[in-house]
Amino acid sequence: MIVRSHQHWFYRLFTWHGSVLPQILLRLLLNLAMSLCALALYPWLKMLNSHLTLPPFSLLGIAVAIFLGFRNNASYSRYIEARKIWGSVMITSRSLVRQTLCAVNGADNAKMAAKYLIAFAWCLNHSLRATSAKADLQRLLSDDIADPLLARHAMANELLVKIGQFYAKLLRAGELSEINYRNIDDNLNELSRCLGGCERIANTPVPFAYSLILQRTLYLFCTLLPLALVVDLQWFTPLVSVFISYTFLSWEAVAQEMEHPFGEGANNLALNAICTGIERNLLEMTEQTPLPPLNHVDRYYNLT
Repeated sequence: MIVRSHQHWFYRLFTWHGSVLPQILLRLLLNLAMSLCALALYPWLKMLNSHLTLPPFSLLGIAVAIFLGFRNNASYSRYIEARKIWGSVMITSRSLVRQTLCAVNGADNAKMAAKYLIAFAWCLNHSLRATSAKADLQRLLSDDIADPLLARHAMANELLVKIGQFYAKLLRAGELSEINYRNIDDNLNELSRCLGGCERIANTPVPFAYSLILQRTLYLFCTLLPLALVVDLQWFTPLVSVFISYTFLSWEAVAQEMEHPFGEGANNLALNAICTGIERNLLEMTEQTPLPPLNHVDRYYNLT
């Protein structure tokens, strides 16, 4: 995710990185080519007294704008929900370490709980992005714990089981009281709900038919628009047509990008920064060093 300091509005007009312009540039060039074709065909169409008019496009444009608004709202809701879930992962992880520090004897138990919870955050991150968790698991956990986890399909869920077994072992050994164990188990259930919420968002995209009919209508609208504009605008047709197409196509591109909040794009959630924040918080709470370094994005996400 891109995190920028305040930028003057004039410079922001020319910002390239993080905008959707690179994704829609080819489609805008096609619209420009269609506008030039409309200019070339205009004398012939005028001679035949055959041309498109603006009223149908005005009605269709309103309909497309409404559907794009719904699509953007749906995509942004998924993005915000995903961010709230990861905020809950951070809060619950802190609570578990605090409860372990206060309710369990021995600093080593709290340090081990912190390692487990940090590994869970990174494991969930890699699961959502379909990347390898091997390096992070081997960095945080011993080989006899990390290797069986890497062989599992649902690593994050299996790691939750390991964390639950860790606290159950402390309960049976008399190092954790029953009431404190229940409170800890409530937080483990919250982590399980966070895991399920992330999987629900990642595995349930916006219905394909909804996206398909919107894209077909939008592309047809942008393709035929120059034929209707050329009658009144003539040589200004390419400029106005490309600008209108940019507005509609960029909305559609933004919605498509935010529909998948766990991706690695410039406008997706900064999961690595969130996991780094969780790791730093838990290591500080258990007085472990060294702490992972922060970049400017990590500093922005270090607190939830």
